[in-house]
Amino acid sequence: MKKISLVWILLFLAFLLGDQMKPWTERIKTLSPEEKHVIVDKGTEMPFSGEYVSTTQEGIYTCKVCGQPLYVSKDKFNSHCGWPSFDDAIPGAVKEQTDDDGRRTEIVCAKCGAHLGHVFRGEGFTPKNTRHCVNSISLQFEAKKDNFDKVLQKAYFAGGCFWGVEYYLEKLNGVKEVTSGYMGGAIEAPTYEQVSAGQTGHLEAVEVVYDPKIITYEALAKTFFEIHDPTQIDGQGPDIGEQYRSAVFVGNQKEREVIENLIGLLEKKGFKVATKVLDIKPFYKAEAYHQNYYQQKEKTPYCHGYVKRFD
Repeated sequence: MKKISLVWILLFLAFLLGDQMKPWTERIKTLSPEEKHVIVDKGTEMPFSGEYVSTTQEGIYTCKVCGQPLYVSKDKFNSHCGWPSFDDAIPGAVKEQTDDDGRRTEIVCAKCGAHLGHVFRGEGFTPKNTRHCVNSISLQFEAKKDNFDKVLQKAYFAGGCFWGVEYYLEKLNGVKEVTSGYMGGAIEAPTYEQVSAGQTGHLEAVEVVYDPKIITYEALAKTFFEIHDPTQIDGQGPDIGEQYRSAVFVGNQKEREVIENLIGLLEKKGFKVATKVLDIKPFYKAEAYHQNYYQQKEKTPYCHGYVKRFD
């Protein structure tokens, strides 16, 4: 008897229970045997056989099952591995989980769970040091849509313990996701123990995914300066150490000008701002137990609080 995949079992149970079927359920039924092998049964297409291995045209790569936008062409690069490679995904579009082999990290569509491939880090192909190795057969390509990759953007802040910074920033309207992690150091994929020991030069930082149509970068930055003490040097509250320094990692000149302008406003008010303005470096997601820490513990921050500093 053929092994029935977990996906099909869940779909069958949903039907029996009278659950409202997802719009992509019918799409799964139309997949070819080759597509089902990869997308449903988590197989892998032959290297250098896929349609999008060498494509360079500008556009968006979407999920073949549900149509969810997954990758933009600017993040695609040639890794010579035989499969399409991307060093980043559209924020929130891809979910990472431990592969069945217990060693690799599988990537699936965050919307419908379709298998995409695997993600690898530390290979040094691009400055982001990440490779999403994706099966072409899991994707559909759409020609460039103006400003699509600007719908959601990312910002990076370090203001002491990342638990507290995450706690306040994720409450803002327009913020889609806040992730605690490490940025600014000299080694790849540091652990919390290494960062805490001051061995890596990393700061505890957060990655903020936000919708600029709802909240501006300046509004995010203002809140950042009001939820921690930007005048404290090498620490925040009782947390002392270089990993707790105040800093903003900027990705372009416009962001730098926004931060420098806000620092100037604070200095005019008499604040001796210690916050550093640094160029973006690779961001490494912290261990799972650090994510949404205060929400998990049902507590509030002990070293962060809101203090209005701007008019």
